[in-house]
Amino acid sequence: MKAVVVHQYGGPEVLKFEDYPDPVAGPGEVLVRVAATSVNPIDYKRRAGLTKDFYPLKFPGLIGVDISGTVVKIGPGVDGFSVGDQVFAMADDTYAQLCVVKAAVLAKVPKGLDLIQAAALPLVTVTGNQLMSATEIKAGQTVLVVGAAGNVGRSAAFTAKERGATVIAGVLKRQTDEAKTVGADQVVATDDDTAIANLPLLDAVADAVGGRTAEKLIAKVKPGGVFATVLEAPPNAAKYPSVKVAHVFSKFDRKTLEFMAAAVRDGKLVIPISQKLPLSEAAEAQATAEKGGTGKILLVA
Repeated sequence: MKAVVVHQYGGPEVLKFEDYPDPVAGPGEVLVRVAATSVNPIDYKRRAGLTKDFYPLKFPGLIGVDISGTVVKIGPGVDGFSVGDQVFAMADDTYAQLCVVKAAVLAKVPKGLDLIQAAALPLVTVTGNQLMSATEIKAGQTVLVVGAAGNVGRSAAFTAKERGATVIAGVLKRQTDEAKTVGADQVVATDDDTAIANLPLLDAVADAVGGRTAEKLIAKVKPGGVFATVLEAPPNAAKYPSVKVAHVFSKFDRKTLEFMAAAVRDGKLVIPISQKLPLSEAAEAQATAEKGGTGKILLVA
């Protein structure tokens, strides 16, 4: 098969589209012909060596966590899937034409959802849902979603609205118009100190941005409230001992992925796709993604 192979840590130029051994489905595994994968920050951080202490690459190796495709072979002991099923998941080594996925983390693409589009969803929608779960938000409470124009933020905001919460979308000033599409009740510019100062005390913050913004916003959480983040805890968290800080690292959950994907199919949740590029152009895709932006970049195998 062809795959995007990494032989050393570095910039996008280390991504080489070349021949790589076909993977083989073992017990409990499924071989999937990849339709598409997507570019996530974890992919280019891995490529650059920024995660080598906890998520290293073995060279030559592959990267990628999102996958959508078609089942081509079933390993021993697998039930519930058949050859020809359209599936998607968070997996490993997805920048390739073929990928082995544990059946336990595989889900069927909901009918009516485009197979290529499905590749944009696993990591960001599950992470956003789990980020909101970590806030412990309840109906009638108010949560601020930081980075609400991004894909994890959009997914978190949708989840909060589904749970009956009041949602404030926290975005940069230049993203204010875009933030009106995420379904929030209110929009606040997180790079406007006056706007932040005028915020009421919040039941929770769901943070997908980190940095100085997180330091400012943890101060707006009520005593007993929760500051949940997909990044590091704010450096000043110790100043607010009455605020629970929850760190979220996405874990696969089939029911969550199916629920979020159905919401996308039905138009209740929008995950923008900015580009679709051939898998062979992964280097260009990652270089573009590292410049920032809110739309997902898909790599079509």
